[in-house]
This record gives sequence, C-alpha cells and structure tokens, in this order.
Amino acid sequence: MSEPRRIADLATLKAFGHPLRMRLYGALKMRGTATASQLVDDLDDGTAVSLVSYHLRKLAEHGLIEEAERREGGDARERWWQAAQETLRIESKDFRDSPEGAAAHTALSRVMYDQRRDHYLRFLEQRAGWSAEWQDAHDSSDFMARLTPDELKDMTAELHAVVARYTEHGRTADPEGREMVGVHLYAFPMRG
Repeated sequence: MSEPRRIADLATLKAFGHPLRMRLYGALKMRGTATASQLVDDLDDGTAVSLVSYHLRKLAEHGLIEEAERREGGDARERWWQAAQETLRIESKDFRDSPEGAAAHTALSRVMYDQRRDHYLRFLEQRAGWSAEWQDAHDSSDFMARLTPDELKDMTAELHAVVARYTEHGRTADPEGREMVGVHLYAFPMRG
C-alpha cells in the first residue's frame, strides 16, 4: 500500500463523496481485500453486485482503490480489490476558493460524519456482545481548549502521530486479541 494520499482535485473529491462509494472504501479498509460479491454481503441492504462493481470501478478510476492479488481457490472471474493507500487526507484549503469545491467538500464531510456516527451507534447497540475488557477499553470523550490556529494544527499533528504509531504496531505485532478499532477525531473552532 502506498503513502497517505491527499485528495486535492474536485473530480476525485466528488467521486469519493458518493455515500455508497465511501461505504465500499471503508469496507475494503476493514477487510484488506474483497470482491464485489463479498462487499455486497457486507452491505447487507440488497444492493446489486453489478452496482457495487460499477462503483468499485469508479473508485479505481480515481486511484482510490486498486486490484489486489487473487485469492487461491476463488472464482477466477472475480476481481479482488484493496484500498490504494493507507490514509486519505482531504483539506478544506484545497476546495474553499470555489463555491462548487466548498459545497462538495461540505457534502463529503457530512457523509463522512454520518457514516462515522453510524459506526459508533452500531457499537453502542452491540456493546453487550463485546467482552468486558473491550467494553472497558472503549472511550467517548470531548474536550474544550482555547487554542490558536497554529496550536490546533500542532495538537492535531501530535494526535495523528500517536494513532500512526499504534496503527504501525498493530500491523507488526501478534494479531491475537486484536480487533479493528475506529478512532474518530474532530477538532474545530466554536462560538457561542
């Protein structure tokens, strides 16, 4: 997988901003690799394999996903897919100078928030099914801090570095006892 990718062009932003494409991308990040048929099973909402295949090709056209190695024993006609990068970065400064770009960035941000909220709500609904250790390890916090823009950037960079360190450790350590963990961070100015 390649280095983190910054989405700075409107066409890619719009392609990624489609709610189903974002769900498919997220499912690939969770699974590592998958076929369209497997992703349809993950969606569990009646979406047709042909529609999923179409959206996977659109993600691939913009370099967001790529073909993965075929798995042994699988159907040779099926294509395997994976995320093309470990991390995507989308910055408002790349889109704020045009009304269309700003609107597309806001729309994407709303879809991302909705999907992250849904993941957390699913955890809350299923929390009793997790072990006591996982229930006790989970966190939901909020903080208020008076910061300058530069301090906010510095704090965000430090938090990203901490997450990156744990992510890398999880990739190389013994997989026993490990689960995929969602870490959602929002840091923004507030008034009133």
